Amino acid sequence: QVQLVESGGKLVQAGGSLRLSCAASGRTFRPYAMGWFRQAPGKEREFVASISWSGYSTYYADSGKGRFTISRDNAKRTMYLQMNSLKPEDTAVYYCAVDFRSLGATPEGDEYDYWGQGTQVTVSS
Repeated sequence: QVQLVESGGKLVQAGGSLRLSCAASGRTFRPYAMGWFRQAPGKEREFVASISWSGYSTYYADSGKGRFTISRDNAKRTMYLQMNSLKPEDTAVYYCAVDFRSLGATPEGDEYDYWGQGTQVTVSS
């Protein structure tokens, strides 16, 4: 079993920056891709960004392109999401996930095997 714990979510003013972290533990028994998703109040979960096992391939939703950067440190089993120029519409619970079925990045939530509990990001205007 794999456990994922997100951290770093907080209240921030529009235009500010925030870095989220996702720490993995347990039986990460083979290489895996990772991704970030978010869910705003009254909306469905949406893809934010994903990264391959090697870290060389990344994929971003249009909403975060140019503002968000996904990265990972496999030695620490930790993934990061750097968010700059935050907007009120970025307000959501952010979830990290791992995909043992593929080494590559994917935006498909159904492909992911394990999910964290989420961390709240609130951007005030």
